[in-house]
Amino acid sequence: MELLFQQLLNGLTIGSVYSLVALGLTLVFGILHVPNFAHGAFYMIGAYFTLTFMTHAGMNYWVAMFVSVVLVAIIGVLCERLIFHKLGTLNPMRVMVAAIGVLLFFESFAHLAFGTEYQRMASPYDNIVTVFGLTVTVQRILIIIAAVVLMVALHLFLTRTMIGASIIAMAQNREGAFLVGINSNQVAMLTFAIAGGLAAAAASLASPINLVFPTMGNLVIMKAFVIIIIGGMGSIPGAIVGGFLLGLSESLGATYISNDYKDLIAFILLVIILTAKPTGLFSRGVH
Repeated sequence: MELLFQQLLNGLTIGSVYSLVALGLTLVFGILHVPNFAHGAFYMIGAYFTLTFMTHAGMNYWVAMFVSVVLVAIIGVLCERLIFHKLGTLNPMRVMVAAIGVLLFFESFAHLAFGTEYQRMASPYDNIVTVFGLTVTVQRILIIIAAVVLMVALHLFLTRTMIGASIIAMAQNREGAFLVGINSNQVAMLTFAIAGGLAAAAASLASPINLVFPTMGNLVIMKAFVIIIIGGMGSIPGAIVGGFLLGLSESLGATYISNDYKDLIAFILLVIILTAKPTGLFSRGVH
């Protein structure tokens, strides 16, 4: 029983990271209506920024993470202005290819700037504590708490502010949003900024218990796509529930089935859920 609870806690940790990444991907999908593979690059660059600021600039972990979130948010805005805005939304294939190009560009840049070796991000929260009889590092607890705080903050922003309402309106009905005077350019830039910031925060939180390397965003973004399909394309509650569901499934599957099949579980879960409910767990639309 203790092993079960230990794996449930690990699953919540993994699921918290997945949910943060999937939330940003969901928001951008609501604007572009195409998969944004560049989101994996935002995740990877966020980890490298935090690592670099800590090791070379001597910044505190939280300060380094904050600067990383801001910088990746700016990169997200620049990608939207210089690439995705220019392409428009009339040809989804062009946008998808461009997103893959952005991912490959940043991966190549990371290879050149940071090298190909795996790097470890030190954390001031590596100490081990015992919670309800479970042995866990403070970093893992921190990941869960920080993820929940960010999710609540995003929910309040989207539901309690006019800017947040504009994002929801754009995601639900672009033409209707234009008719009521919503500035689509500002909404798109803000959406990419939030998505980039969430990806950087997720990477900065997860890297101390994983490793930092140039292709670290590939597997994460593939699982994030699985999550938003499972949860319902464009659904924020679906992204959160899907992320935790996948994290728990992977953790339990690695323990009770085999760690070799851990990454395969995401796609098995996708097939099972879509067979039972083809539209995903939640209805379409950011809400």
